[in-house]
Amino acid sequence: MMIQLDNLSKVYRVGVERIAALDGVSLGIGQNEYVAVMGPSGSGKSTLMNILGCLDRPSEGQYHLDGKLVHRLGGHALARIRNERIGFVFQSFELLPRLSALHNVELPLLYSGLGWLARRRRARGALERVGLADRIKHRPNQLSGGEKQRVAIARALVVQPRLLLADEPTGNLDSRTSEEILALFDRLHAEGQTIVMVTHEEEVAAHATRIIRMRDGRVASDLAAAEDRARRASAEGPTDKAKEGRP
Repeated sequence: MMIQLDNLSKVYRVGVERIAALDGVSLGIGQNEYVAVMGPSGSGKSTLMNILGCLDRPSEGQYHLDGKLVHRLGGHALARIRNERIGFVFQSFELLPRLSALHNVELPLLYSGLGWLARRRRARGALERVGLADRIKHRPNQLSGGEKQRVAIARALVVQPRLLLADEPTGNLDSRTSEEILALFDRLHAEGQTIVMVTHEEEVAAHATRIIRMRDGRVASDLAAAEDRARRASAEGPTDKAKEGRP
């Protein structure tokens, strides 16, 4: 397993109140899986994403990434894992407005030890991979929403990550542009990329091959996408039209 979580819990304290954002989560994610994590606000999906991305630590339990127990590592070691093994895609793009697309994509490589020419070539390659070879000199304010998200995806891919984490990647996009971005994720998955995506939209989650549903800090269900759809359809029952026997 690329990712193995064992009895993971995360507790926050607000005054004297103890809030369990995660409560005994255990699951595994293998290489080249495409997983959607869903759940209502407060279900723990964002906390889970932060721990997977080594941005936060669990209060209890274990997190293994590629066989390494990562949550006990020091700050510098965690930063190195984030920079070398994990790519992040956010809803709000998080691009620096004064930098070109090329320089935004190049940023994660500044601490990689690569020379400037190697960094530049890899950044160009990442932008070409997401279909933006003709936009490398454009700044964010010269790009559409979909193009900004493609730059953000290129920035995540430039480190050649083992794991791509996407937090509501289509949340700021219209439906047509969302489909374009999801088609890109589909292609990346077909090329072998492991993807874990947080979303609240069923249409977005439908692109994944596995759906994990969270509730109250726990895994409520963990099913292959086809099985999840069948269960939801069964729970919804027949339509009114079918009940009335109309064609």
